[in-house]
Amino acid sequence: MAGSRLTKSSFQRGHKQSDSSEPSGDLEILAKEVLLTLSNDNLPPTPSKYALYFDIVLEKKSEALRKEINEILSYELDNEDEKSIELEKTLKDGFSSVKGILSITASLYKNMSLMSKILKKRKDEFTDDLSGGDVEKTTQALSGDVTKLSGILQKQIASMKEIYEATADVLKQVENETIYDSQFNIYNKRYFLTKIEKEQNAIKEFKHDSTFIMIELSREIEEVHENEKVRNLMNRTISRLLLKTSRRSDIVAHYGGGIFVMILMHTNLDSAKKASERLIDMVSSSNFFLGEKEIQLKISIGVSIISPDVSVEENIVCALDAMSEAYEDNSKDYAICTRSKV
Repeated sequence: MAGSRLTKSSFQRGHKQSDSSEPSGDLEILAKEVLLTLSNDNLPPTPSKYALYFDIVLEKKSEALRKEINEILSYELDNEDEKSIELEKTLKDGFSSVKGILSITASLYKNMSLMSKILKKRKDEFTDDLSGGDVEKTTQALSGDVTKLSGILQKQIASMKEIYEATADVLKQVENETIYDSQFNIYNKRYFLTKIEKEQNAIKEFKHDSTFIMIELSREIEEVHENEKVRNLMNRTISRLLLKTSRRSDIVAHYGGGIFVMILMHTNLDSAKKASERLIDMVSSSNFFLGEKEIQLKISIGVSIISPDVSVEENIVCALDAMSEAYEDNSKDYAICTRSKV
């Protein structure tokens, strides 16, 4: 469509066509530049590598061009991870429904048991106060019916319990394979660990740099606001800002305990520092209100190169140590893992 072609004037200045077959549209020029960058970095132009470098090259362009291309891309996004997340949400909703059914059934059983006790009490009262055989027979018949109904209900509850436990086992298995943190609407620790390990293997093969940063709400703020709900609201604000500042190729996850992580694929340490500075500025300029009181949010960041020469755990510990160092040093909001290449 004519309206979807980008204008060449908004592309990077100084770009020169190598031959007469050079594409004239910005999107086509960008695509060729991505392939050239991959070639210069000795990386194969596989779909995943191309998608990653597409974001990296696009990040260096003007804001207007990025916006224009991202609008085009938004019509064709088909993210398998997002589909998995939606499936996980559906499964958890289904499990909640089963829990609700069991809860209601248990309540019905309690009510029926209570009714049986009340009828027994009334029967005793009838027996004490009246001598009529008809009243006693009616009461006995009603009591027998309630007893039968109670027995049926107990069997149904037992069956429901078996179904519930089987469903719980299935959900537990699914949960062991999940990639989504429902509390903060980002990836979870398991997904993060898997991605770090895969990136270590990729770095061994292709010799590029990738980094990751670990982020924590300032412990000073946590100490002042001990209410768990308030801390969760602050952490949700941080997770939203992480998503807002991240590229499509970045991995944003909740490591656990209010500690977040962002993997910056094919990003060197200098670029990771700049990303940390942008994030710190964004968080500090964001307004968080508790009632009518405005709270200045602050974070501590640990930055680390992903090293393929040590374990995943050692990479993480080094970044966590750097994050603690940033907290303890009032002169800086982020620190670099001391084992990292500078």
